[in-house]
Amino acid sequence: MSVLAGLEISKSELNLGFPSVGTIAIIDERNIVSECLALCVQMKRPQENIVNFTSIIDCVAALDVDSHVKLILYSLGRATISGEAFVTHLENLIQHFPDAPIVLITDCEDAAEILKSLDWGVRGYIPTSSSLKVALEALSLVEVGGTFIPASSLVSSRKSIMGTAENKSCQVDGMFTARQAAVVDALRQGKANKIIAYELDMRESTVKVHVRTIMKKLKARNRTEVAYITNNYANLS
Repeated sequence: MSVLAGLEISKSELNLGFPSVGTIAIIDERNIVSECLALCVQMKRPQENIVNFTSIIDCVAALDVDSHVKLILYSLGRATISGEAFVTHLENLIQHFPDAPIVLITDCEDAAEILKSLDWGVRGYIPTSSSLKVALEALSLVEVGGTFIPASSLVSSRKSIMGTAENKSCQVDGMFTARQAAVVDALRQGKANKIIAYELDMRESTVKVHVRTIMKKLKARNRTEVAYITNNYANLS
């Protein structure tokens, strides 16, 4: 199903004599958005065979191995990638088009969502706040083997994460006894309990008790989180 069906501009007019070198599939449940995306890509890449669909089911049913799908642009709109439905849809696409990289277009710019999508095999993540030029260049990058991640989204989320960590660190001051603070400082340096016990002249079992108490006070799940939360302090003792 071509985006140009029903439009006054014919596909032959856009191809301008260039041979088709592959198929780019565009999916968005909103038909007008799907057609607009496809038309924008077609205008930029007239030699490609651009097809658009309003569901993954239609895409899988219409395209096969002979379609030579080289890229899939999956537009989510306001939907997130956290739901089971998205994972099922993504697995369906990967199963049917294992060699075609998948690029997401979404309203969400959360760093956790971006990293999660990469873990699931997505090769590009384009926020709808991006310009059309950036989006088209991202497709080209992914097509040649690269991965596109919006730097602005990661920087923004990093500031938020670091701000949260800083607030936790500020609350550490005055929370521990002198001995506990010395243990925290040792944990920050990656020292084992046996070394901490030797350097602080205490039993290893006492060190373990201090570590458990410290983790409880900081609501940390492990020693690494203790070190991370207290990292702004050169020495707590």
